[in-house]
Amino acid sequence: MKVILRQDHGKLGKLGDVLDVKDGYARNFLIPRNIAFLATDNAVKMLDEEKKQNARRVEKEKVGSEKLAAELEKVSLNIQMKVGEDDKLFGSVTSQMIADGLQEKGITIDKRIIELEEPIKALGIYDVPVKLPGGVQGKVKVWVVRE
Repeated sequence: MKVILRQDHGKLGKLGDVLDVKDGYARNFLIPRNIAFLATDNAVKMLDEEKKQNARRVEKEKVGSEKLAAELEKVSLNIQMKVGEDDKLFGSVTSQMIADGLQEKGITIDKRIIELEEPIKALGIYDVPVKLPGGVQGKVKVWVVRE
């Protein structure tokens, strides 16, 4: 059965790809979840319209993300932690703590888009990357200081 993807799907392909899949997979999984629809003439026209709408939405999302990235560049976040010998932290600074600190400054972001490779475990100044929608990368300056 030939279907057209309505959205990007990790294993199958990208938006607009025409695929040949098994009938049961298409009828029971792809079509009910609006991941794909049958490849007909009307469906192709509908797909073109969806692509245009998707392009507008992505552009709007990118503009918003660029504004947020500019705001994040201006923010300097202080996180106070208890410190033991040799300036080692009791615990660590996590992405949740950074998201909470940004919330206090009036910037709401999800902790999952804060890209900490590993939790911060020492005092210092860190530039923490934030992956925003639309492929925009922002940075937050985080100061980890003793309590």
